[in-house]
Amino acid sequence: MSNLDTRPEERVCSSGAPGRGDGPGEGAAGPAGAVEVLAHRDVPLGGARAMQVRRTIPQRARSLVGAWCFLDHYGPDPVAAIGDGTDGMQVPPHPHTGLQTVSWLFAGEVLHRDSVGSLQTVRPGELNLMTAGHGISHSEESPRGVRPPVLHGVQLWVALPGDRLADPPAFEHHADLPVATPDGARVQVFLGALTVDGDELRSPATAYTPLVGAQLDLEPGAHVVLDVDPSFEHGLLVDDGAVRLEGEGVPVSSLGYVAPGRRTLTVEAGPDAPVRAVLVGGEPFAEDIVMWWNFVGRSHDDVARARAQWQAQLEVGDGGTDSAPRQGGTRYVTGAAAGRYGEVVGYEGGPLPAPALPDVRLRPRARPARQ
Repeated sequence: MSNLDTRPEERVCSSGAPGRGDGPGEGAAGPAGAVEVLAHRDVPLGGARAMQVRRTIPQRARSLVGAWCFLDHYGPDPVAAIGDGTDGMQVPPHPHTGLQTVSWLFAGEVLHRDSVGSLQTVRPGELNLMTAGHGISHSEESPRGVRPPVLHGVQLWVALPGDRLADPPAFEHHADLPVATPDGARVQVFLGALTVDGDELRSPATAYTPLVGAQLDLEPGAHVVLDVDPSFEHGLLVDDGAVRLEGEGVPVSSLGYVAPGRRTLTVEAGPDAPVRAVLVGGEPFAEDIVMWWNFVGRSHDDVARARAQWQAQLEVGDGGTDSAPRQGGTRYVTGAAAGRYGEVVGYEGGPLPAPALPDVRLRPRARPARQ
């Protein structure tokens, strides 16, 4: 999924530093110590009949966990209730820079198309990983015809390090990902590596910074002890069930954050129901990033340039304007395939224009000293 906010806020994101621009009460940080609990905020994507997502990263209390810079959690939603009520998920072609998109489903199917020619359906337990590098565009939609009736999953973004911002775009699909099944638990690693019961589970997917992404499933009353890199910070997103992380309760749709310094993490399920959660983590990201709409850069000028180059590939018609575009009348201009973002072929509909930029400029702030 894209960030379809029509008025996205520009954010400077720093490891260990608060984010900017979110309202009070969005994050509920616990007392200093083991686990910081970050509440989600509800975000409508796509207009009046929008798909609702629950966003935990970025927010005021924390803007990054390792290189993970964006975490949306959605569903379970009946497919017919999403988008226009008949076509399921419909995310028109849109651009990205400076990041990797990580598509991970608990239920349902999503069809991905992109400007490097990929056409790939992702299903539960499989990974779609798109690396934007200098620039890519893609669309996502519920497959036509017979399809699962429910859509449920997470959409995650990983910020690329500065030496990868000019890389060419790429796409990977991985259907065979490592799994461990300790007593009463199942751990599947989709990005990076994690040690479970002394065995390292390492995803074959490409990662550019030290990190981990994994799904945890626990039977009622079960627990799992994960051996983790003490240089990593971690976040546990709870999808379902009563969960305790390092002895602290983390509510459903919230993120439990643990700072670097631990060699193990213990996740426990309550006695009455199974648990499903997603673990993300990594070394604290060494660079400040500026993130706006679907672009990640290092300065306001980076994202302004990225937006201008996307708009230059589009023709906005049917009464739309550059500052108030109307997606239904948008088309690629002749030669768009040779532009920075290429052209998505096969999606039934026009590409998505970028919203107007904010009226202010943001500059990276000095990172606070680590404790």
